[in-house]
Amino acid sequence: MDNTAKIEWLKQRLQQPLPGRAAQERMMGRVLPHPIKVPENARPSAVLCLLFPMNNELYMLLMKRREDRTAHSGQVSFPGGSYEATDADFKATALREAQEEVGIVSSDVDILGALTPLYIPVSNFNVYPFVGYSAQRPQYNLSHNEVSYTIEVPLNNLLHPDRKTVTDVVSPALPDMIRNVNAYKLEDGTIIWGATAMMISELEAILEENKE
Repeated sequence: MDNTAKIEWLKQRLQQPLPGRAAQERMMGRVLPHPIKVPENARPSAVLCLLFPMNNELYMLLMKRREDRTAHSGQVSFPGGSYEATDADFKATALREAQEEVGIVSSDVDILGALTPLYIPVSNFNVYPFVGYSAQRPQYNLSHNEVSYTIEVPLNNLLHPDRKTVTDVVSPALPDMIRNVNAYKLEDGTIIWGATAMMISELEAILEENKE
């Protein structure tokens, strides 16, 4: 199946019931336990999982957050951030934040659908993830007060069984505590864990349904 067909299949699949929390939990790596229900004062936010073609493969865009001593300082994540009152909806939040943080032009992105929202206790964010597709590799313009650099990773490589590991991590929110977590480990040693790994895990579960 070529990239165009894969993207069209994914767009259709994301309109159907999602694997949800069970798929997210395959790569669980929380700093604090998940509450029974999302708190009423949770801060709504959204992220963009952007896919794009390069070298005849589908790539996923990630970024390394700047070291700034906040709850997610220095971590690998998707572009995204807090919902603002001027945003039409959470999809608009994801697109706006991606443009502000890494320079992705919103009009260049086709939103394929949404993944399951994920609550992050350590920062009190309730995150709405959206999967998008750009027909061309993005041209980046980084907000260096938020982003250190972008990471472009081939989707097939990221989701290969060899990329999964269990490792010790330290969260900026609780720097004195070491956690042993499930994670994706890129070939250069980059570790993707926590909420981002859990969102990728749900997307991976969906894509597993379409293996040739």
